[in-house]
Amino acid sequence: MTIDYLKKVLTARVYDVAQETPLELAPTLSQRYDNRIYFKREDMQSVFSFKIRGAYNKMAHLSEAQRKRGVICASAGNHAQGVALSAAKLGCRALIVMPTTTPQVKIDAVKARGGSDVEVVLHGESYTDAYNHALTLEKEQKLTFVHPFDDPDVIAGQGTIGMEILRQHSGPIHAIFVAIGGGGLISGVAAYVKAIRPDIRIIGVQTMDSDAMARSIKAGERITLADVGLFSDGTAVRLVGEETFRLTQQYVDDIIIVDTDAISAAIKDVFTDTRSILEPAGALAIAGAKAYVERAALSKNPIRNETLITIACGANMNFDRLRFVAERAELGEAREALFAVTLPEQRGSFKRFCALVGPRNVTEFNYRISDKDQAHVFVGVQIADRSESSALARTFEANDFRTLDLTHDELAKAHVRHLVGGKSALAESELLYRFEFPERPGALMRFLNSMAPNWNISLCHYRSQGGDVGRILIGLQVPPGEMDQFGQFLTTLGYRYWDETANPVYKLFLG
Repeated sequence: MTIDYLKKVLTARVYDVAQETPLELAPTLSQRYDNRIYFKREDMQSVFSFKIRGAYNKMAHLSEAQRKRGVICASAGNHAQGVALSAAKLGCRALIVMPTTTPQVKIDAVKARGGSDVEVVLHGESYTDAYNHALTLEKEQKLTFVHPFDDPDVIAGQGTIGMEILRQHSGPIHAIFVAIGGGGLISGVAAYVKAIRPDIRIIGVQTMDSDAMARSIKAGERITLADVGLFSDGTAVRLVGEETFRLTQQYVDDIIIVDTDAISAAIKDVFTDTRSILEPAGALAIAGAKAYVERAALSKNPIRNETLITIACGANMNFDRLRFVAERAELGEAREALFAVTLPEQRGSFKRFCALVGPRNVTEFNYRISDKDQAHVFVGVQIADRSESSALARTFEANDFRTLDLTHDELAKAHVRHLVGGKSALAESELLYRFEFPERPGALMRFLNSMAPNWNISLCHYRSQGGDVGRILIGLQVPPGEMDQFGQFLTTLGYRYWDETANPVYKLFLG
């Protein structure tokens, strides 16, 4: 059956709980990128995200009998708050299933939104666990499932954002940039906008480690990711919806992929222009618009003096995470370059190196003597644009300073900069691995208890970064005859991991 999304958006019931959010010009960002860049401020909704639109529209269209029986959803974040607030508004019972790993602040927020109408059930360690349990409870209690994205009424509710954009800006629009997780937001916006203004480009934005929609579009079928990154937790979806995949295939012009540094820089850009702080998923569209302009600048068709609209879709940010965001924003905005430089242990070497750096600020310099002939230093340098890091590396090399450009090396950025000088003669046959694990009590103990008792931890680095995921660097000494057992340990552990044993920066500073 063909669904008339234009009609569904026009008749969506969202404004009992949602507001028409402002469309604001970002003056600083616009000037820097030589285009008119606007923020559609969905972070200003009462639940600080767009999710209230789709959730309420779905629940408002239920029959009286359905609402009387109640609804259920699975969510660890913004969708849960939208369902909770909608339940309170409609006087409808809501059962919300959340993973046991959900931070208490989010659980409390959901309960506060819904009051006595909302019950929170904690189940499983992942969203998938919670989702499957919610489907079981749906059948047992004859509840109505409110899907976070793969539902026509939810899609239509999110599509009212597109309707508002066209009403608020009647002039030419080159492109609208939309974050993609499961695809509900971009499906609704694209279906409406393409029906009214097919000339406007709809550009999706995903993270490098949660790009299920981009991979699915490329493959021509829905692809399930083995795992997803959790920095942009609001878009961390392993499998997109059937209907959202169909609509994205039909209406979306392009999908841009960005990394953690680019998202962090976008959060800073929004703060500069608005003094508001977005969550990572909320800043995805802004990061995508910047990447889109930068990509065009490298081609023969640069984009200038165009109107680019970005949907700032959420602001449920954990305050403690800001330390990590601030650190990575400088790299994402190409304001800092990182290098490993080998200096000869002789008088004047450091002075000669600083002369090559010139008037740029040295943002970081880590050094510990380790060899009578040479020293390996970890150095950060302030730069003006992305091309400067490779140019600086060539300059250092030309003056006999062996150089590794570490600006895009995750091991260097997350760990080694805090560990320089950690070489040890005792770390023989050391393996080095990076792990990501849920930030909850017992996660590290689970790791330790899974190890064979005769494996030795030779290095460990962890910094709390205030997010839902912890990043840890582990050096391990494993007997050669137990490598098969070690491989099984990595597989069954269930944490994302990267083998960094051959990384040059490890060899220079730690190995």
